[in-house]
Amino acid sequence: MSITLRQLEIFIAVAETAQVTKASKKLFVTQSAVSMALAELENQLGGSLFDRHGRSLLLNARGRFLLPLAKDITGQVSNIETIMSERNDKLDGRIEIVASTTLGNYILPYLIGAFKKVHPNVHVNLLVYNTRYAEKLVFDKEMDVGFVEGPLSGREEILWRPWFEDELVVLCGPTDPLAHNEIFDIKTDLKGKKWIMRESDSGTAATIRERFGKYMEDVLIVMEMGHPEAVKRAVESGAGITCLSALSICREAENGWLKGLKVEGLDMKRQLKIIQRKDTEISDALAEFLSFCDVMTICDDSRICLSSPWKLQSLLARHSAMKK
Repeated sequence: MSITLRQLEIFIAVAETAQVTKASKKLFVTQSAVSMALAELENQLGGSLFDRHGRSLLLNARGRFLLPLAKDITGQVSNIETIMSERNDKLDGRIEIVASTTLGNYILPYLIGAFKKVHPNVHVNLLVYNTRYAEKLVFDKEMDVGFVEGPLSGREEILWRPWFEDELVVLCGPTDPLAHNEIFDIKTDLKGKKWIMRESDSGTAATIRERFGKYMEDVLIVMEMGHPEAVKRAVESGAGITCLSALSICREAENGWLKGLKVEGLDMKRQLKIIQRKDTEISDALAEFLSFCDVMTICDDSRICLSSPWKLQSLLARHSAMKK
């Protein structure tokens, strides 16, 4: 069996994090998948690449020799895919996009950046508002398409389709006693904690109130903020805890600035949506962009753009090249 690009990507992640657990979180795959890929690679290369020290994996001489070669190979593959997909591209036009806060700040910029690398002649305009106003702009025909996380008004003129799922997690600072846990027990961990909430009109706040239900009586809200970045900084300072999209905290969690806890006892997943008017005329540029968005729904690593934007660009470049 030949060495695969995925094996090299996993090897690089393990080398950079020194742990299978951290590598699996970085790549958004299971620990068993990382261990299996690493074992297969070592078997194919006829020897170990790491020295085991407790839970840590440290590169040995063979691993140190392979690392720069692996990085060069994965980088070259990415460059080839991007360059070849850009070659002779003639798609042009303009796309007007509106997105609610989480998607507009943490997903769409990477997606648009990758799209622009493949289709540099298409102008993309992105506005970011809460779900309610984003839907209004699409309804008023001021925007071609919307990406939202909150509940919709039910207007008959608005069509929506599922994109991919997001999950809300409880967020605490690194010095909070909760940071030692992996889950947030809604029945026991809620009382006595100070909460920092998104503004009441946000899709995130609406989802929290809906899912918490009767437990909202025990939520002590000490402040509300209009942007997730402000909320995260307040939590990092120790002012309280919050509940935000897992999509918005990847970098902070990876660097240990914040800790995300899955909520035990409640389903905190939510459906992200793409919205359009029924009578919207879909241009070639918009059709291609929506096709790019569909790649996110079939990708096993839906949060890949947050930890490794170049991987998303590579994935979308490959998608565009296959269509030509």
